[in-house]
Amino acid sequence: MPICTFVVENPDNTAIRLDTYAASVIPENISRSRLKAGLKTLTVNGKNAKLSAKIKHSDTVVLEWEDPIPQEIIPQDIPLNILYEDENVTVLNKKQGMVTHPANGNWTGTLVNALLFHWGKEAVVSSEDKNILFVANRRPGIVHRLDKDTSGTIITAKNRETEAYLQDQFKKRRVKKEYIAIVKGHPPLEHGAIKTNLVRDSIDRKKFTTTMDTAKGKFAHTVYTCIAVYGPYSLMKITLKTGRTHQIRVHLKHIGCPILGDPMYGIRDSQFKTATLMLHSYKLGIRLPGTAEFSEFKSSVPVRFKKIMQLLHKTYERTSIFIRNNT
Repeated sequence: MPICTFVVENPDNTAIRLDTYAASVIPENISRSRLKAGLKTLTVNGKNAKLSAKIKHSDTVVLEWEDPIPQEIIPQDIPLNILYEDENVTVLNKKQGMVTHPANGNWTGTLVNALLFHWGKEAVVSSEDKNILFVANRRPGIVHRLDKDTSGTIITAKNRETEAYLQDQFKKRRVKKEYIAIVKGHPPLEHGAIKTNLVRDSIDRKKFTTTMDTAKGKFAHTVYTCIAVYGPYSLMKITLKTGRTHQIRVHLKHIGCPILGDPMYGIRDSQFKTATLMLHSYKLGIRLPGTAEFSEFKSSVPVRFKKIMQLLHKTYERTSIFIRNNT
């Protein structure tokens, strides 16, 4: 996060607006509006201040801001693993490490940048017109998202009509989303459901946590199946009934099964020190525009999963800790 410290030089000692002066001396030379949008903290002579404050000669100003929002989202020639495409949608197997859409700290190299190039579209330029859906949200074509380190199936819209149509299906929960995960620990049941509300962590605002207080946060519903157990690890299948940020990662941690390689919600693992997030969006079911049938799209199991599973097979016997009812 950029920090800039400067001492005001205005020998005639007349008062001047802080934002006007700052825009002229900050090395990045960003505009006042972009500085305001990204500003985190501001002090004058050690005291909190506003950008509209008046400053004078010899005042010491310290500003801390997030990377300025770019004026446009540029198309970028980034390889994509396309599973299906027609005139309305592009369905992809998103690689691990790719951010879905531009946001603070990730203004380029995202799926949106790659899609703009693939679709042959021009750069998306900032606009104050709130009726321009794609521009206002800065995420053209995105109707749902996957975390940066989650790989797998994601569907995108090539026009506004399709975007609205698909978003309506997600809103009404008519979409089937199935994931696979390798976790540390064993779930309490072979088949189970997790129903809690999710709220922002009070200490780390980038994280979420569970609460049973229905008046707080948002309701989240996750269904899981434990496919197999390998020593202290489990292979899980997860189906989402709702689509909250970090939902699977938080819910699996909630039942004592943090996802292997999860840098935010996981625990250090001595056996797989270099493992990255073992969560993959395996299957997506949805109705495409103009069709009555339900379409399903699958992304193959990624190499990182196969390598971990090979080691688990060699090290542990596949077992089940659950007693099945054969009646």
